[in-house]
This record gives sequence, structure tokens and C-alpha cells, in this order.
Amino acid sequence: MLMEETPPEVSLPLSVKPLSSPFPSGCPGLLSDAMTDVPVDSAASARTSPPEGLTLAEEEELRSELAKVEEEIGTLRQVLAAKERHCGELKRKLGLTPLDGLKQNLSKSWHDVQVSNAYKKTQETLSQAGQKTSAALSNVGSVISRKLGDMRNSATFKSFEDRVGTIKSRVVGSRENSTDGLHSPSGAGDKPPQDNTPF
Repeated sequence: MLMEETPPEVSLPLSVKPLSSPFPSGCPGLLSDAMTDVPVDSAASARTSPPEGLTLAEEEELRSELAKVEEEIGTLRQVLAAKERHCGELKRKLGLTPLDGLKQNLSKSWHDVQVSNAYKKTQETLSQAGQKTSAALSNVGSVISRKLGDMRNSATFKSFEDRVGTIKSRVVGSRENSTDGLHSPSGAGDKPPQDNTPF
């Protein structure tokens, strides 16, 4: 029976150290806040035999290239951080606040939306719908107006109108009589005194 031999795990010292952000915490919009160091896979670096299809020399060459690329990434992060710091200083000297930048971004985004084909098509469709709705409401209004005119010319409505007019003339006439009685000195004795209690 064959026993598979597992290679002993070897931990290699890693000289990768995380970069600290040159910006105070809470500075929005800075790219360095979004970048984090990627942890190195210790199991992959602890292999003693080269991966399948690679010779030991090829693996060493790839590891060397990987180290160079990681070093370049670190350098680029530092350069980017310095550029962001410089940009922030320039904005501060110009009196530009993050709110100004946000307003400018929103304004540009809104302009981009307005010139987009989708926005234009939607605006066109809504305009047509508004015109059709306006025409429909106008038609409904004229129909209602015509129906009310027809109803007003009907015999039932004329009879109702005459009755309301008769009642109105009686009410107005009785008020005129009652106000005449209050102002005339002779009529003051004809009426009983009014009770001014609220209930």
C-alpha cells in the first residue's frame, strides 16, 4: 500500500506591508479609501513543488515578476495618494467644497440624462399623452356643458326654477317687511320682543 507523502508546510516571510492612507478618515470620494491590500495566499506561496506544467525556474521567474508588479502597485498607490492630496489642497485654496463638486456632478449627470435618447423618447411620449388627455378632457367638458344646457331647457328644470324663484321672492319679501317694522316707530309695539338667548 502506497502512502501519499504530503509536503511539509513552509511559511515564507512576506515583506508586504499595508499602506496607511495619507488622508484623514471620512474624506469622501478618494480612491485610496476604496483600495485595500489583497492578502497573499500563504498556501500557494508555501508550495515546495512548482505548479503543474511549470519548471522550478519558470516559477521563480513568475514569482519575481509578481513581486515587481506588487511593488509597482504600491508605488502607484503612493503616487495616487500624493496626487489626491495635492488636488484637495488646490480645491481648498480655490474655495471649492465637496458640495460644489457634488452639485457639478449632479448637474452634469442631469444634462447627460436630458440628452440621452431614452429621455427624449420618454419626454415625447409624455407630451403626446398630455395632448391626448387635454383633448379628451376638453371633449368631456363640452359634452357636460351641452348636457347641462339641454337639462336647463327641459320642462322639469323650468318648473323647478320657477318654484325656487317663488320661494326666493317670498323669503326676500318677508325680510323686507320685517326690516320695515323694526325701523318704523309705530311698528315697534306691534311685534313681540325678540329673545336673544343663544339656545
